[in-house]
Amino acid sequence: MTFFEQELQKIFGKDMGLSDIRTVGNACYGSLSGDIRMKAVFATGMAADQYTMLKVTLLNRREGPIDSMALHFSDLWGRKKVSNPNFRDGVCPYIWKNGGKPEWYAYKPDAADYGQLSKAVSDYLDVFREPVQAPQMGQTMC
Repeated sequence: MTFFEQELQKIFGKDMGLSDIRTVGNACYGSLSGDIRMKAVFATGMAADQYTMLKVTLLNRREGPIDSMALHFSDLWGRKKVSNPNFRDGVCPYIWKNGGKPEWYAYKPDAADYGQLSKAVSDYLDVFREPVQAPQMGQTMC
């Protein structure tokens, strides 16, 4: 399993209401409902080989892209303190390729960080989920 696949497992390993979840390379795919699929991929910003965000795209199998959103690690997590004295003000987390090997630069996210990212993805997916019908006043559930 590659570094990116391991990182995606930490984000999508919990129940997010997706089925048929698969990780391939630096992308994760899953079924949201019917013909709606999700693709999440680590993406670079201004600098090559610096993965600063998780880009989530919703696709209709028959009609193509529906919507997408970039979840920037710096927006979600802010600056993180590290023990390295060169970064007194902390660092904004990102993945970089060090000698061709991807790894987190200076700060490695913890379980709470992964949970926060998972929740942000789930909240985004909720916008596109089929609404659950709640019983109306006077109705009973069978």
